[in-house]
Formats: sequence, structure tokens, C-alpha cells
Amino acid sequence: MTNLPESGAFLDTRRIVSALGGLSGLRVADLGCGAGFFTIDLARAVGKDGIISAADIMEEPLQSVQARASAAGLENVRTIRADLEVLGGTKIADGSQDLVLVANVLFQSQKKEAILAEAVRILRSGGRLLVVDWKKGAGGFGPPESLRTDEATMQALVGSVGVRFQQALDAGAFYYALLFIK
Repeated sequence: MTNLPESGAFLDTRRIVSALGGLSGLRVADLGCGAGFFTIDLARAVGKDGIISAADIMEEPLQSVQARASAAGLENVRTIRADLEVLGGTKIADGSQDLVLVANVLFQSQKKEAILAEAVRILRSGGRLLVVDWKKGAGGFGPPESLRTDEATMQALVGSVGVRFQQALDAGAFYYALLFIK
């Protein structure tokens, strides 16, 4: 039996967070945080001087994130109930975030541009946007192929909202991770 990452979902969040490097003291928003696997790893990476804003539309995952953060002794996580498809929906200040993460969210939405616009709105000039999503053609589990967006199309879509592509990060066999800068 192989050891899966903590997320248990074929995505090694720690490796991706580590690849971002130099996160100490940063302000980071995890949009569509879900159960918070990235949130917890990011909270550890930014340390006590950084702040993680974990946003989701559902209350139950936010409660789970807060409980996991408390259990890990992390006091730098705040949760926000937000509709990511509405500009200003996170109520996070314009240009206030050093890094914004949108992981496993865009495949679920018909309003990808709206979510990305909210991400870019809260991102400071020079800040980074990381998009992680399911690879098209990566296998028979996960969302249907019809909901997945290939990397090139995603790169063009994200680039159209005011950020430029910086690099791809290794996200394993089933996901891609695209890093952009504002």
C-alpha cells in the first residue's frame, strides 16, 4: 500500500506549498478551501506572522477548517463564508493578499471568470495566484471529463483576468498547478 498525502485525494498539498517557497509572514487567501488541506499546510508555512483567510460558501467545511487549525495549534487561520462567484464576495480588502490559491474549485463552476476576478481583486500588485485543478484525461475518477479544463485553456482563461503566467508546478498525475503573477 502506498502512502497518500494527508489530503488522501491524490494531491500532495505539502509538496505544492513547499514549491512556492518563502511564504513566512505572508497574507494568503485559500478560496474554496473545502476541508482545508491546503489551508493547514499554508498556515504552517506562513508562520505566526502570516495570516490565512480560508473562504468557502459552505459553513460545515469552514467549521472543520477551524477545528483542524485549532487542533494543530495554528492561530493564524480565519474562516470566511463567501460566494466566490460574486465580485467582493469574500469581503477581503482589495490588493491585500500576497498569494491567492484557487484549488479544486474552477471545475465546479460555470462562472470561472467571476471566481478568478475575485482572486485578482484581492491580490496585491506583484502577488501570486496559484490555480490547481484536475487534469483532463487523467483517469476514471474525479469529476467527469466534461467538467475539466485542459492546462492550456486554463492558462489562457486565468491570463485574461489581469495576471501573467509564471510557471507550472508539479501537482502529480491527476492535477496541474499553474502559478501566475499580478
